[in-house]
Amino acid sequence: MASHLLGTWKLISVIREEVPSGTIIDLMGPNPQGFITYSADSRMVALLVRSDRKKPAAKTATADEAENLFRSVISYAGTYTISGNKVTHHVDISWNESWTGTKQVRIFKFEGNRVSLSTPVSPDPFDGKMSIRSLVWEKVE
Repeated sequence: MASHLLGTWKLISVIREEVPSGTIIDLMGPNPQGFITYSADSRMVALLVRSDRKKPAAKTATADEAENLFRSVISYAGTYTISGNKVTHHVDISWNESWTGTKQVRIFKFEGNRVSLSTPVSPDPFDGKMSIRSLVWEKVE
């Protein structure tokens, strides 16, 4: 199973199901962009961005523009371990310093050339709402 994860995957969708309401939202817009890579030396890197990110009006972002850019990206890297159908990302560096040094557990499920990585019920990193975030990735060939 671990060898199945090796390689680079392109982001297809990011869905959040709030707990306990069951409300489902398209967390990063209808066409998010991103990649996650798992290497044979147990290293991983992930970069995800919303589909509707806006460039700053000038060369330097205003405080509001910078906040909007920060809130529209997720990026981190580190090592990973696999146990059963769970992959744990051991975060060495991240876009949000509160993730650095944490373990991010994802439950994986393969369907053809796609893999779904879902969080256990946990606070959303953007607004703290208890939810399950499910990310679908397609293998880059």
